[in-house]
Amino acid sequence: MKAQILDIEGKKKADIETNIFNEPLREDLIQKAVEAEKIKQPHAPFYLAGKQASASGKIRHGRRKWKTAYGKGISRVPRKIFWRRGTQFYWQAATIASARGGRRAHPPKILSMLNHIKINKKERKKAFLSALALISYIDEVKKKYKTLEDKKIEAKLPLIIENKILNLKTKEFLETLNKILKDFSGIIIQKKNIRAGRGKSRGRKYRKTAGLLLIIGNKENKKIKGVEIKKVPQLRISDIASNGARLTAFTDTAIKDLEEKFKREGK
Repeated sequence: MKAQILDIEGKKKADIETNIFNEPLREDLIQKAVEAEKIKQPHAPFYLAGKQASASGKIRHGRRKWKTAYGKGISRVPRKIFWRRGTQFYWQAATIASARGGRRAHPPKILSMLNHIKINKKERKKAFLSALALISYIDEVKKKYKTLEDKKIEAKLPLIIENKILNLKTKEFLETLNKILKDFSGIIIQKKNIRAGRGKSRGRKYRKTAGLLLIIGNKENKKIKGVEIKKVPQLRISDIASNGARLTAFTDTAIKDLEEKFKREGK
């Protein structure tokens, strides 16, 4: 595939030939790879929590039996003995969920939180290349960003920008991005807003738009607030193709490093 490298003015600088965007689209593989990459922190109480008291089992109500609750007017629940005097006991309910200090009724189960979806190395590689091909289709990118649905976009994807852009200061960097990506200017910067509804009190107060993802080379560095920047070794399939094709730009060094990565993996 022939792609253009743009300079910091947004004009064509050179053409390059690359194979990393040529893979046939396999959205089923992309979806499988994204699911396999999902991580959830398992959490559950200690498995013996609430069970460490020496409480006896169900209290019996049988007559003339040792250690029964006959005539006491108490329920048949596991009880812990605090003192006993002859056949008299001072009991307190323990262990069960309704008792003070007892175990939880239905605590979170760690096994239900572990991600058991796995993907083979060859499948993952194919999914990665397919995801890179997906972000080179303008129609697929428009599906992810609602504000682009009715726009006529003339820009050619994939977007490859010369390395000089990384030497610019923040203000100049953002101005250059707007100049190069004028068709996408409204969605470049990630916007953060407060979520509507109950999720605010459940650890997910804010929502963030996808914005632009800039992929840089292994030895390149840049940090800009509002623009997500990732190096090639950090890149995951879910970064570029989770819930649709994300608007992604590359430096020309990143393209070389990606080609080297897949060449090393046997592509």
